[in-house]
Amino acid sequence: MTSSSSMVSYANERPHHLVGGNSSGGGGGGGSTGDADEASDPARGGFFAADYKKHEDLKSMLDSNKDGLKLEAMKRIIGMIAKGKDASDLFAAVVKNVVSKNIEIKKLVYVYLVRYAEEQQDLALLSISTFQKALKDPNQFIRASALRVLSSIRVTIIIPIMMLALKDSVTDMSPYVRKTAAHAIPKMYSLDPEQRDQLIEVIEKLLSDKTTLVAGSVVMAFEEVCPERIDLVHKNFRKLCNLLIDVEEWGQISIINMLTRYARTQFLDPNKADYIQEENEKSFYGSEDDEKKEDEGEEEGEKKIPYVMDADHRLLLRSAKPLLQSRNSAVVMAVAQLYHHIAPKSEVGIVAKALVRLLRGHREVQSIVLSNIATLSAKRRGMFEPYLKSFFVRSNDPTHIRLLKLEILTNIAGETSISTILREFQTYVTSSDRDFVASTIQAIGRCASNISEVTDSCMNGLMGLMSNRDEAVVAESVVVIRKLLQMNPTEHKEIIRHMAKLADAITIPMARASILWLIGEYSEHVPKIAPDVLRKMAKNFINEEDIVKLQVLNLGAKLYLTNSKQTKLLFQYVLNLAKYDQNYDIRDRSRFLRHLIFPGEKGGALSKHAKKIFLASKPAPVLESVFKDRDQYQLGSLSHVINSKANGYIELPNFPDVAPDPTVRNVEEVITWSKSKDKGKKARKPKSFYSSSSEDDDDEDETSSDEGSSSESDSESGSESGSQSDSGSEASSAESEASNSSMDTDRESSESESEVSESDSSSSDSDSDSSVEKQPVKKSSPTKRKTAKKEATPSKKSTPKKKEPEMQLLDFGDDVGNTAVPAGAAPPAAAINSVLIPTIATDLQGLSLNDNNSSGLSTTGAMCVPSKTYELLNRMNSQGLTASYMFKRRSSIFSTTMVAVEITFTNNSDAPIQCIKIGEKKLQAGMTLHEFKEITNLESGDSTTVSTGIDFCDTIQPANFEICTESRKYSVSVKCPVGELIQPAIMNERDFQTQQGKLAGMNENSEKVDIPDSLNNQKAIMQRVGEVANVQVVPPSDPTITTYRFAGKTISTGTPVLVTVKADGNKSKITVNCEKMIIGNMLPKDIKKSIQKL
Repeated sequence: MTSSSSMVSYANERPHHLVGGNSSGGGGGGGSTGDADEASDPARGGFFAADYKKHEDLKSMLDSNKDGLKLEAMKRIIGMIAKGKDASDLFAAVVKNVVSKNIEIKKLVYVYLVRYAEEQQDLALLSISTFQKALKDPNQFIRASALRVLSSIRVTIIIPIMMLALKDSVTDMSPYVRKTAAHAIPKMYSLDPEQRDQLIEVIEKLLSDKTTLVAGSVVMAFEEVCPERIDLVHKNFRKLCNLLIDVEEWGQISIINMLTRYARTQFLDPNKADYIQEENEKSFYGSEDDEKKEDEGEEEGEKKIPYVMDADHRLLLRSAKPLLQSRNSAVVMAVAQLYHHIAPKSEVGIVAKALVRLLRGHREVQSIVLSNIATLSAKRRGMFEPYLKSFFVRSNDPTHIRLLKLEILTNIAGETSISTILREFQTYVTSSDRDFVASTIQAIGRCASNISEVTDSCMNGLMGLMSNRDEAVVAESVVVIRKLLQMNPTEHKEIIRHMAKLADAITIPMARASILWLIGEYSEHVPKIAPDVLRKMAKNFINEEDIVKLQVLNLGAKLYLTNSKQTKLLFQYVLNLAKYDQNYDIRDRSRFLRHLIFPGEKGGALSKHAKKIFLASKPAPVLESVFKDRDQYQLGSLSHVINSKANGYIELPNFPDVAPDPTVRNVEEVITWSKSKDKGKKARKPKSFYSSSSEDDDDEDETSSDEGSSSESDSESGSESGSQSDSGSEASSAESEASNSSMDTDRESSESESEVSESDSSSSDSDSDSSVEKQPVKKSSPTKRKTAKKEATPSKKSTPKKKEPEMQLLDFGDDVGNTAVPAGAAPPAAAINSVLIPTIATDLQGLSLNDNNSSGLSTTGAMCVPSKTYELLNRMNSQGLTASYMFKRRSSIFSTTMVAVEITFTNNSDAPIQCIKIGEKKLQAGMTLHEFKEITNLESGDSTTVSTGIDFCDTIQPANFEICTESRKYSVSVKCPVGELIQPAIMNERDFQTQQGKLAGMNENSEKVDIPDSLNNQKAIMQRVGEVANVQVVPPSDPTITTYRFAGKTISTGTPVLVTVKADGNKSKITVNCEKMIIGNMLPKDIKKSIQKL
């Protein structure tokens, strides 16, 4: 047995590759030294505890040729890692499968490598070439995983390779890969801080990314690498504010914290001024009281400091406000700290309800939220007073939660709520938790000191606690009473006498010391009792605690100075006892008092002033909240919770005294239709607008293909280089500013170019919401152009050219252009040539300057035009001037990307109003607004109508601007319903179904609706859909089928919008397919409301 055991021991010490397969034949006795679990399992590879057999089955599965076995092995390995078991010895077997063609296996391999790449750096370095190759993989998840593994290998020698991979990934088509690149930046920075400058360049590129998936991650990287570089945030501030609500939750926290610090450096303190005035925050519907207050404010204008909040400051607060309803408590906490640190005092109260809602969560969440509420309530008492009962202590609350709630109740106690709070405190005093009871008594004392009306009742209540059986309650009551008595001792002589009598009964050192201090400080109120108390204390001096001994010495000194006849010998006796005490503080105190009060022959200079020193009037203690000083730390931070500066904490900067330049946040608008290759062209003489439009229109009627392509270029607009676009005439009038260049292109997209992997297509779909990419354009061949010219010749000859003055283009009526055009049919030529109105843009859709017709959809007239108007300006707030606006559902004459808006002004005042025009524009990034011509004079009782155009960029964000008159300015807002962002498009059923197939998945939104039998017909459905959406019906192939289809495209970018209404009684369904997530989400809900209304 001895030889067998030694052989097993030797075998365990040998390297794995030297152990032969026959080592198991050494006998059964050796198994006792191994792992019992492995030895008892024959399938593990043997009965001996030899490490070379560990995970042998997994290694054989990973080496097999079957993907199923490999996948099962990887699942088991990842499961082991998740349970905390060590699987590092499988690294060599796992890393070989990184070249597997199976996507699932490859994903799991990368998960394993991310975990162990840092531990097994040498083996990981051998696979660098494989990782680099995977960075070019068609699958976005593989590219991202390869980058993640590469950044997890913490070896400085591969920093250049990692940097190249990082820079390539920043420009990747997939937002998921770009997000992974953002996560890799802090890893690289911690590995090599010298790469900071290059990483900042990468961060700057990623900050300009418009995808919500990337925004949160890059801000995290920004906070890690260069939090002081706020200049990188200037251009992206408004974009981050607008994306905030759509970013994932943890990204929202990072963005809010970063923007809080940014706001503290770029905006003025909104609470510094005495008067806050912001025009755009006023309600449209004012009252007489508001007008009176406004008049009073104007009279006192000299005393008040005017302050107008910066528009970007307001944008940040508005963008963060909806997140108070987030399900993530950390997001709500981040918004709360944002409002606390940068919002006006009058607006901070909106966070109270959201914070109280979080108290329903787990204890850990409650603890953090309550500590932050305690800080807020210390400075803003009235904010949480309506939610008083939410802070009542529950029986199952742990002690730390109880103490926090007690702190908050004390902070928010006021004259109206103190009676309720004191009744609650009476219940808490009976608790078995001693710490909680002591804190409750302290809270009663704070309430008594803060609210003079209840001081007497609190004092009586505390005196009642003096008879409590629990000595700790009595002791704490004595300490609190002592603090209260200091505020007004003359009115509470009886209480001092009563406490002097309790000196013998109370044994808690702190309470005894407090009683002795009171007797000494106010000995004149108890001249007969005080010497007797000193006698009793001197008798038991050596058995007292140190804190009590010190107070006995003080008591003796004070009594000697006021009543030396009775207390001189007693005081000298106490000094002699203290002279030999074990505590050096007591010995020092006794020597000090002896030489001060009993000077020798020489005397002392201080002896003359002994009374002034000991019996000087002392200020009453201020009972304050322990959370009062925590406001120095940022709310919600770790430093705030622990009340100490944590490692890595960045202090909030102070508001600037002078506002920095706000123009640094302005972003230059890039005009998409201006192309560099047009610079070399010679400027041609402008042609007649109407003649060129009619010719182009006739060409379009003759040469439009079945695939929905745009019209071919005619002979006059052709160029020698075969360019895609031709410049037409531009209207020179400053009033219209209409660009009328024609875009005559033949766009054909091939199937091979549109085929991408399933994962990549999902990522490109998410990109399309934030930015519109131009589709590849295929140039038409010369032969095709010639054919088109020949076919277009007869229509040109048959159409007479008419010379019309340009000003006629603006003279139109309200009722023109509202006639529905049948689906699939072009507008009649007679209608085009007979009346010149803004709806002529229906026939000029081929002349788009913004490539918004890249979808290949031709537009048509509106199916119906609703007469609904929206209030823009109320006469109560504008001295009699009212304004309303409506959407005419016709193409804007100012730009094909603008929504046509008609504004009607009415003068309801007694005097004429002059110089009505558009003033300052406060538009979101990318939005544009065409200014109407100034209305020089509007007589009393008169009305006038003007036309304008607004490019909403396919969003529902309101267009904010100012309406100015000769004497005043009014902030107004035009909000566009989601259905007015669309223009009708011509499409047949086959093309509709093809487009719908491409826009499935995330781009499809549905709503169930109950359609009554009275509405189950095409006319009624068309009417209800047309009321809320500017779309055109798609002609059905089978009129008997009750599925109604409608087609349109967004006005700004030309993105297809497909609406399907499947009428089937209470099982009816509304489906909208659109790449624009906001339109896709809101449009079916609006249609449902329209159908269900009576």
